[in-house]
Order: sequence, then C-alpha cells, then structure tokens
Amino acid sequence: MAKKRRYVDTGQGSFMGDFAYRSFIERHQDHFLVALDQLFDWDVHSEAFIELYQGKGRRGRPPYDPMLIFKMLLISYLYDVSERDVERLVDENLIAKWFVGLAMDANPPDHSTLSAFKRRLVQGQGWETLVAVFDDLLQQARRHGLEMGSLQVMDSVHTQDNVNHIKEKGRIDGGGKPRDPDSRVVNKGKRRHVAADGKEQQKLVQYRGYKTHASVNVPSLIVTSIEPSMGNTADNKAFVALRAHDRGLNLPVTTYGGDKAYDDTDIYVRLEQEGLKSGITLRRFRTEKRDGNKQPWIELAESEGYRKAVAQRYHVEQPFGLAKKWHGFERCRYLGRERYAIQALFTFLIGNLKRYTKLLTGITFREQAKGRRAEDIQPVYSQLPWVCCV
Repeated sequence: MAKKRRYVDTGQGSFMGDFAYRSFIERHQDHFLVALDQLFDWDVHSEAFIELYQGKGRRGRPPYDPMLIFKMLLISYLYDVSERDVERLVDENLIAKWFVGLAMDANPPDHSTLSAFKRRLVQGQGWETLVAVFDDLLQQARRHGLEMGSLQVMDSVHTQDNVNHIKEKGRIDGGGKPRDPDSRVVNKGKRRHVAADGKEQQKLVQYRGYKTHASVNVPSLIVTSIEPSMGNTADNKAFVALRAHDRGLNLPVTTYGGDKAYDDTDIYVRLEQEGLKSGITLRRFRTEKRDGNKQPWIELAESEGYRKAVAQRYHVEQPFGLAKKWHGFERCRYLGRERYAIQALFTFLIGNLKRYTKLLTGITFREQAKGRRAEDIQPVYSQLPWVCCV
C-alpha cells in the first residue's frame, strides 16, 4: 500500500490559519485574489505536480504542497516582482499569504524553493503539467458561463534576452561561451524615429531574444494556446501546433485570422480541410496575379466574413501589450528557451486569470479605465456567488 502524501505543515488548520483569516477575508470579498480562490479549484492539480518530485511526497523530507509554490510564482508574475521579492510580498500581504495557503504566523518558502520547483518543470513532464493547468482553468471559467468567440487570431510577441551584450561581446572575444546560447537575433524591420537633430530617420530594429506565438480568442481576449520558440522562428511555422492545441479545447471557432506572416498556402489548405474560414490578411500578390488563379482570392478579400475578421485582428495586440506593460514580458526573467517557456506560460496565464475574473464577476486587479476607454461588459454573475459562504 502506497504511503500517504506528506507536506510541510503551513498552519492552515491552526488558530492562526483559517480561523484568524475569516473576518479579514469577509471584509475583502471583492478582492482579486479572493475571487481567484473562490472561482477556481486549484488543489485538483497538486497530484500532477507532486509526481514531478523525486520522493512524490511519500519519501524523504516533506515538501511544500506544490500548489503553494505554483501560487507564489503566480503572485510574482501578477505583481511583477522577482522570486526573491515575492517571498517578502507573501509574508507581508495578508491576502496573498491566505491565497497561497499559509497561516498568518507561518514563514513563506525561501526563493530557492521556487527555483527548485522551476527545475522540475523543465524536466520530465513538467511542461505538459503546466499546459494542463493552463487549459483546465479555461475550462473551469467556461463552466462558470464564460462565453468564447468564434474568431481566433494568431500573432507572435518578442521578448529580449536577459544578457548584457556589451559584456557578452567581451566574453566571446575572449574565448568564452555565450551566456544564453538559445537566444537568437530578432529582426523587427525598419522603424521611424526622431534623431537628436530633430530629423526623422529610418532605423533597423534588432535585438536578441525569443518569441511566443499565440492564439487569441476574440472578443473574449483569452489566450488559448501558446508556442514559445527561438526568436527567429517564422510565424507561419507555429500554426499547426497552435491549431492542434485549440482543437483539443473544443472552442466554438469558425474563423482564423492573422497578419500577412500567416498568408501561407498550406495554412489555407488546413483550414479548408477542417471547414474553417480564413480571415488572414492577404498579400497583394494573391489578388494581383496575371492569371486566372487570382479570382478565388479576390472573392475571399471581398467577402463580409473576411473583412470583419481583418478589422478585428488588432485585438490580438491587447494581451501582448498588457503582458509587457504590467507583467515584465518585455525582457526574459531567465536564461534558455525552456525557462523562457515557463515565463511565457505564467505571463499569459496571469493575463487570462485577470480576464476570467473580470468577465465572470466584474472584479479587476487594477482600477478599471473610465470614460471612453472603459470596457462595457456585463459580468456573468450579477452578484458574487461566494459572499454567503466565505
């Protein structure tokens, strides 16, 4: 008979645990972290994560419940703080401490515990386990009544590597190895900028880093699939993996959109085979051919469904912009493609959780925009379903 799982005692059942928190949480039932705790079943994934541990929670020193560590990583991305700083944040912020599952007088795990957890994620089935959590939270939100749109838009977002390239050049010139050998040159093309003399110039924008390909549902703005990759990976090469993952989610999708980087004959063939429509922006050569093959493309470009999909393509930029502005996705936290993949998943998971909570309850992490910039939504729940039972 298998031994029972053993975890570090975090004091949840003590006086300084659930009992001491009760009146405090009742006063903050509309807090974002309280909403996350009440909307989603987090503990269901502890078993999958503990399987990544050598002792499986049955042998050796009892580990922290892996969901506690997972939630601490979530908090670090939510507040955009380092994993060293999140240790202090969780210790000082009572709602964050309650959310991760620590009693008021319990010490949070050391940041090295978070690093060990990440090492487990890049080994074995760690990535698959993370994706399973990513997908399950979407399905839980849908069971609450979250509605998904029929249009999926694909695009990619770049992240600069975490390397000082002046020092890097000196290191390589001296015979050393690159600090981040997986990083690749990213070409963003020419951009207009104003020089010091006040004149406008064209400048080639290049940097080293990585790329995350994503499939975004419109109008919900939920990122349903991601594919982290090297910085020089072509966008159209990620379509198959993104579509395969979307397909497994059973989304009500009828149309796929994207910019001209996805104008690929193979993609059109795949969409047609699945009975899906295309809203991918066509390159000019499709409709300006000097032969009879251009007629189907002209008809597509003139169709109402195509024009609507192209008009909504800009929505894909919103989750990308928020990821960079509020959650540190402008620059890599870690070195190497596998650890960059962890950053990408946690970043877009946080973005999704914010959207789920807003669309289901109206609760936001930050104060909502007002006036013309305000988003007009009708939450699924007219009143918080947990108010009577916290």
